[in-house]
Amino acid sequence: MQHTYFMQQALKEAQKAYKKDEVPVGAIIVKNKKIIARAHNLIKTKKDPTAHAEILVIKKASLKLKNERLIDSDLYVTIEPCAMCAGAIILARIKNLFFGAKDPKTGACGSVFDIINNKKNNHTVNVTEGILKDQCSDILKKFFERKRKTP
Repeated sequence: MQHTYFMQQALKEAQKAYKKDEVPVGAIIVKNKKIIARAHNLIKTKKDPTAHAEILVIKKASLKLKNERLIDSDLYVTIEPCAMCAGAIILARIKNLFFGAKDPKTGACGSVFDIINNKKNNHTVNVTEGILKDQCSDILKKFFERKRKTP
């Protein structure tokens, strides 16, 4: 299934973040069944609290399409987006959001908040969760277990 393939690509981005000692979150944007942008967390690297994978991939896709509206685009991300990223997804007019693991601490697509599905939004995003959820969750667990063991 294509959703599995695209989430595997997002996981490759998460692995890049892991190798850089960043929280391993990866994202891709797909339009017309083609990947148009890829990104992973670079918060520590850029010393920028907004350098989440979702924000970076939206910026890349917008530059590529020369448009701030990513109409008819799909976002695949390894973890449920936070409030900041959920807002950016809505503003970018992304059509479909696919994410792997839920985020019980900061998730804004139903776990902690439900910003993405708020009926007051002027744009609706279709949300599908749980694609490769075990793999998406495992890379995060492995990362934080390693962090707790490292002084």
